[in-house]
Amino acid sequence: MIESTAKKITNQISGGVTAPAGFAAAGVACGIKTSGLDLALVVAAPPAKTAGIFTTNMVVAAPLIVTKEHLQQSDDTTTAVVVNSGCANACTGPDGLAAARTMAADAARVLNCRPEQVLVSSTGVIGQPLNSEKVREGIAAAAAQLSRGGHRNAAEAILTTDRSAKETAVRVTLAGGTIHIGGMAKGAGMIEPHMATMLGFLTTDADIAPTLLQRALVDAAADTFNAITVDGDTSTNDMVLLLASGESGVRVREDDYREFVGAVRAVCRELALAIVKGGEGATKLVDITVTGARSKADARQGARAIANSPLVKTAIHGGDPNWGRLIAVAGRAGVDFNLAGASVRIGDVVLFTKETVFSDREPAAAAHLKGTEVAISVDLGVGGSEQATIWTCDFSAEYVRINADYRT
Repeated sequence: MIESTAKKITNQISGGVTAPAGFAAAGVACGIKTSGLDLALVVAAPPAKTAGIFTTNMVVAAPLIVTKEHLQQSDDTTTAVVVNSGCANACTGPDGLAAARTMAADAARVLNCRPEQVLVSSTGVIGQPLNSEKVREGIAAAAAQLSRGGHRNAAEAILTTDRSAKETAVRVTLAGGTIHIGGMAKGAGMIEPHMATMLGFLTTDADIAPTLLQRALVDAAADTFNAITVDGDTSTNDMVLLLASGESGVRVREDDYREFVGAVRAVCRELALAIVKGGEGATKLVDITVTGARSKADARQGARAIANSPLVKTAIHGGDPNWGRLIAVAGRAGVDFNLAGASVRIGDVVLFTKETVFSDREPAAAAHLKGTEVAISVDLGVGGSEQATIWTCDFSAEYVRINADYRT
């Protein structure tokens, strides 16, 4: 069942990416978009250890290429992250790479650090050139406005078709003391669980080794950012970064890992579910759980197939308890499946089990589908013990309108 994003974590706090000590942020308008904030700057002082995960799409945007290079060149140490919205700087060839490198160099000049200590990210329309002069002016303006109170503007500046900013933070007490973890993210379309499928920027004031930091990010993303889908499309610009300033003075060791990764996962989950709830044209948050699988991989693949089905998503939008669509997708998902043992549940209502149909229960299932949070469960019928959940949303006419008009 869905755990509502409104259910607050006991140690949830305000502050987003600047809740942890050692970070400042700003968001400004520099004219890349026709209106609104469109450039965000997050700065770490002292430079932060950094972990990152990136798109698996073979079409990779210029900012990702540069950011990966800089992480290698700086030994995973970062002074600043610069993000623009309104232009993806993807499929832009050598000029795009030059623009991404100029973006880092301009920030390094203003912040008095090495270019390789600046990571860059872009989001927006593919194939359009990035205006380096506007970015340069935006970086200068953002640097002048850096503060711990700038987290909200930064979260707004990275948005494209998102309906609202997404940020959260938590406080957690480890054996050695208290640390903080914060984050912001953007994503509403081109969302499919293959890495992160959006932009996400996380911070912590923990003192932690880079290898443990990377491990925590990968583990936390597995069942949060990698367990969401809006439309089944993986972007060219997807990345999630996790920066650790060490300013709390609290060392995270192997014995603290479970608590630390749990806190990172809490931040990632809050942001991931906010992305799905704010998906393009979405009116419902949908929890798709597949049970009875022989392996975790089968459970995830089955849940993902159901979550990405346009027929399923439109039926959910229309409030139609069409269990046949669900069982049909499970059967073609490419995983072990046995119709004789399979079952379908919408909310608490079993509509189909072991080849028996309960048509008289459809009104109760339809009533559940009227809500803004929907839970669907499909058992693969093979007697396995593994299960997995993917979060998605419905498809509405508004989704079609947004994407039909995206460039015009």
